[in-house]
Amino acid sequence: MNGGVNGIALAVFVFFFLAVTVMGFLAARWRRPDNEASLDEWGLGGRSFGTWITWFLLGGDVYTAYTFVAVPAAIYAAGASGFFAVPYTILVYPLIFTFLPRLWSVSHRHGYVTTADFVRGRFGSKGLSLAVAFTGILALMPYIALQLVGIQAVLDVIGIGGGENTNWFVKDLPLLIAFAVLAAYTYSAGLRAPAMIAFVKDTLIYLVITVAVIYIPIKLGGFDAIFSAAQHAFAQTNPATGAPRGALTSPPQAQWTYATLALGSAMAMFMYPHSITATLSSKNRNVIRRSTTVMPLYTLMLGLLALLGFMAIAAGVKVTNGQLAIPQLFEDMFPAWFAGVAFAAIGIGALVPAAIMSIAAANLFTRNIYKDFIKPDATPAQETKVSKLVSLLVKVGALAFVLTMDKTVAINFQLLGGIWILQTFPALVGGLFSRWFHRWALLVGWAAGMIYGTAAAYGVASPTQAHFGGSARKIPGIGEIGYIGLTAFVMNVVVTVVLTFVLKAAKAPAGVDETSPGDYTADAGDKGVQVELPQPVAGTTH
Repeated sequence: MNGGVNGIALAVFVFFFLAVTVMGFLAARWRRPDNEASLDEWGLGGRSFGTWITWFLLGGDVYTAYTFVAVPAAIYAAGASGFFAVPYTILVYPLIFTFLPRLWSVSHRHGYVTTADFVRGRFGSKGLSLAVAFTGILALMPYIALQLVGIQAVLDVIGIGGGENTNWFVKDLPLLIAFAVLAAYTYSAGLRAPAMIAFVKDTLIYLVITVAVIYIPIKLGGFDAIFSAAQHAFAQTNPATGAPRGALTSPPQAQWTYATLALGSAMAMFMYPHSITATLSSKNRNVIRRSTTVMPLYTLMLGLLALLGFMAIAAGVKVTNGQLAIPQLFEDMFPAWFAGVAFAAIGIGALVPAAIMSIAAANLFTRNIYKDFIKPDATPAQETKVSKLVSLLVKVGALAFVLTMDKTVAINFQLLGGIWILQTFPALVGGLFSRWFHRWALLVGWAAGMIYGTAAAYGVASPTQAHFGGSARKIPGIGEIGYIGLTAFVMNVVVTVVLTFVLKAAKAPAGVDETSPGDYTADAGDKGVQVELPQPVAGTTH
């Protein structure tokens, strides 16, 4: 890292940061409804967004600070294994094309705001709904934290983040500032704030990546020189492990890990509550279909972004914290003013998804904990007030993740969240297509997957961590190293299927399904009664 503060880059960064902050507050006046005191308005933007706004919001799930910092950092550290993000974002779009329109339709018809709302209505179970809500909130904490780590990495490289020996308050000040900004405009404008800022975010990201994949290779002598330098670097022995640092292409012994991580991540990606929040903000069913068909444009850019990890090696970037590799590459290779633009892209790329994530977590708490278990007669205005307050508390929790855990392995935080959120797949996606699963079986299967996944991840060590050092370990019965989340998911499904047969044979009460087949293909203009999340029949919730 260079010494001192990069004043020009800092000035450009601050300019864009302040600009989007102002936009965030102005968003409260954008499409202002007659009645703002409802979760439909604050938490879902009035369910009024069209194709392009929805596309930008969903794009926040792909191009976050995690994307800009952690994916190239993984490639910088280990090589080809970091490219797992590319195939999983290819796999995910056909998958979501099949089930997101169905989720939008049934949610629109019944006034569902969260995935847990749907699960409760479909299976007539408060217990299962609570499990889905709890998992969503838990999984979002490390994901929000990862966005804050991205901002801190940028400010560290600019020169104002402090070093390891800096006073803790000064060193963590960037995270505190990011928290304050997020808290203020999210509380004020709800989902409209990230929706408006997303236009700026994605424009900057596309600009920076396009310039980077053209300009940096020219300075480094072309891609042949870049790949040669990377191959040489990966062949060097890692003193901590005694093995080569990495590989330019995935070796045979790593292919199970690579494939299961890509598949499991694809299945988990749109289980995250913030992805569903962006989906349900759409104004009709076809908006979802159109948005998912153009989402692969983001994957094209993701593949180019991943190459920055190789470029950092060829450029001679030396950092002890891999999360700093790409910000440092930008500072070393770009003119100071454009480095500031690149840093702003990363910073804003953190603010947008973090805002959506905090809103999604708050909606889960309000609808599926506060209203279901604390105040069943809560009014829409009370729900909105509680959701706003909880959105602040969620950011505090994410901040605690960052301040108390090792930031050099930030990607593992998010991967742990992926293990957890994947366990909601059977209830959510399975429920969208079938009512066959028994609610109690789904709950026990969820618990089995959560317990195994967490325990297995806890037992993974790395050269820098005794626990939670990765997300892959030996698959029971197969012997290959694979993604823990997918193994836990398989265990979840097996338990759910077996128990469903047992419970159906025992004629255990199945709960009341408040949905009907027509709800899953309904559009905004279709006739049907839309209600504010009906209460299940007495005695049917467990």
